[in-house]
Amino acid sequence: MSTAFQPFTLAGTELPNRIVMAPMTRSRAYDTVPTQTMAEYYAQRASAGLIITEGIQPSVVGQGYTFTPGLHSDEQVEGWRGVTDAVHAAGGRIFAQIMHSGRIGHPSLLPDDLHPVSASPVRAEGKVFTGTEMLDLVTPVELSPADIEATIADFATAARNAVEAGFDGVELHGANGYLLHQFLADNTNLRTDEWGGSVDNRIRFVVEVVRAVSEAIGAHRVGLRISPANQYNDIAEESHHELYPTLVDAINPIGLAYLHIAEADERALTLKLRERFSGPLILNPFTPDGTTGPEHLELIDNGTADALSFGALFLANPDLPVRLAQGGPFNAPDQSSFFGGTEKGYTDYPALATASA
Repeated sequence: MSTAFQPFTLAGTELPNRIVMAPMTRSRAYDTVPTQTMAEYYAQRASAGLIITEGIQPSVVGQGYTFTPGLHSDEQVEGWRGVTDAVHAAGGRIFAQIMHSGRIGHPSLLPDDLHPVSASPVRAEGKVFTGTEMLDLVTPVELSPADIEATIADFATAARNAVEAGFDGVELHGANGYLLHQFLADNTNLRTDEWGGSVDNRIRFVVEVVRAVSEAIGAHRVGLRISPANQYNDIAEESHHELYPTLVDAINPIGLAYLHIAEADERALTLKLRERFSGPLILNPFTPDGTTGPEHLELIDNGTADALSFGALFLANPDLPVRLAQGGPFNAPDQSSFFGGTEKGYTDYPALATASA
């Protein structure tokens, strides 16, 4: 049997297998507070070696989509405690993904005349759903040096809140064109101060967030997700072959729990980062014609990664590890229910025993 189903120690956290539930926005926190239905959804998937939650905004201005949860209020912490208690009662382990959307968002989603922010005032091409309509993304406000320091502190506070809420750790979302990625990328960071320009300066914000969060809750509780050369959310990276090895070298001394790569069509770079990173690697492999599936387990067996993260297949198959172990069958994901809605397409996917009955 594949080594994917063997136990693995992730910076002191004992995982029963190497099948990770990838972070997936589901937009069902209608007041930015986790619900009992969300607790049920995550607890259903507790057989994962590790669950990584949907993106959670660390501050009010960090919200970029409708109905996404936060980790910056007492009510949100209490709501997440219901989720982590349910997952732990079912035998699982769960990390909170902290995600600041940066320029991806719209003022109508924010209170008190707040406006989306970013490394530089560069508007992304695209639209965002505001709850009633699709609107064009706006030009963000450039973060001042003082704002940058405050944002770093927001990440650290959210991480402390995550631990208070019972999470086993946090993952920092430095991928997919959100704020951390916006500081890394050539086309979104046009700054000329210490936070932009050279590769060393463009990685500075991510490194400082990683350091602050690690100091707040311990590096063994912190992972980082990156997506080199991923063009999602209008990102263009010309220097990624230099930037990401430099970033890995900079964070190595901190001793993170893991590095999580959402891969573009750059397997050679993945292998280079795998060799340079001193800790465990979780990989969400490049799958241009589908989703991560059983055919990708060989990437654990051949040492490309220590664990694999599964997205849509885990969404539709709450008992995914056992299904992978026996080669299926697999429920098909219903794309129409991915974002928002009711329990349909959320907590009603059957497990094998239920399906058999």
